[in-house]
Order: sequence, then structure tokens, then C-alpha cells
Amino acid sequence: MDQVDVVMWKRCCLGALLAAFLAVSGCAAGNSKVEGKIGVVDPARILNETTTGKRAKESLSVFSKNRQALIEMDEKELRRMEEDFGRQASVLSPTAKREREEQFRRRVAEYQQKAGEMNREVQEKQKDVLESFRDKVGLVVGKVSKRLGLQIVVDKGKGGPTVYSDEGLDITGQVIDEFNREYP
Repeated sequence: MDQVDVVMWKRCCLGALLAAFLAVSGCAAGNSKVEGKIGVVDPARILNETTTGKRAKESLSVFSKNRQALIEMDEKELRRMEEDFGRQASVLSPTAKREREEQFRRRVAEYQQKAGEMNREVQEKQKDVLESFRDKVGLVVGKVSKRLGLQIVVDKGKGGPTVYSDEGLDITGQVIDEFNREYP
């Protein structure tokens, strides 16, 4: 998703949440007021403070560092090739010079392709790990919400749709406790 899509998606989510809030608070329900309880949760805090979240972040970090190490090895090889060529350029024949330049260009193209593939692998791994984590968070939030009698839980994380919420509405701590019990 590009920047414009992200902004549009957030606006749509904010609109939907506002409509849900108005419905729950009775403003959009006309004469029939609906009583309801709202909670807020901080997904980043859940990721950072749960055992499973910490493991997920660590596995992503290790995976990313391994991929970065492979890329750095290739970068060193390219620098070495470039330095060798610079030292030998004056003694090489025009044909040998062209061959070395072409070899270097091919190697740079291979490096760029490999770096792109590694980046995609890291992004795909991140997507898979975080999707699985989000699914678990959704289940636990649902369980805690039902226990507390909440009708709606809103994301209060950074960049989320919640601009302000009373601290009394925050159920993140309870979700973290429940999450750690269910996924030790």
C-alpha cells in the first residue's frame, strides 16, 4: 500500500469507528439510545510486553540480521572488485578493461537483484509473523472484552484511529496478562 492508500484506509476506519461510537453512544440511534461499553487497546504494547510478542520480534530481528549479513558480504566483495580494478586499470589492455567492467556491472546487477529478494523475504516473514500474532491478539481481546461486557474495543496505538481515550477504558494490561496465560 502506498502512502495515499494508507491515509484513505485510516480515514475509512476512522469513519467506521466514529459511526460505531455514535451508534453505541446513542447519538446516531435517534430516540432509542443504546447503552454500551467501550474499551481501548494498544497493540504495540501487547507486542512489546507479551512473551510471544517478544519472541516474534526476536525471530524477526535474527532473520533480518542474517539477511543483512549476506548483503554486507556481497557489498564487501563488490568494493574489493572495484578497488582491484582501480589498482589494475592502468596496466590492463582495453579489451581486458571492458571485460572487467562488464563483469563488475553483471555482479552489481546480481547484487541488486539479491538485495531486492532479501528485502522481500524480510517483509514477507514480517507479514507472516505479525499476522499470526494479530490473530492471537484478536482472540484474546475478544475473550477479555466478553468477560468485561464490552461491546467495542478500539485501537489506541500510534497511528491508530483513537485520538483520545480515558485511561479507565484501556484494557491493554488485562489483555497482556490473559495473552501470557494462553500463550506462555
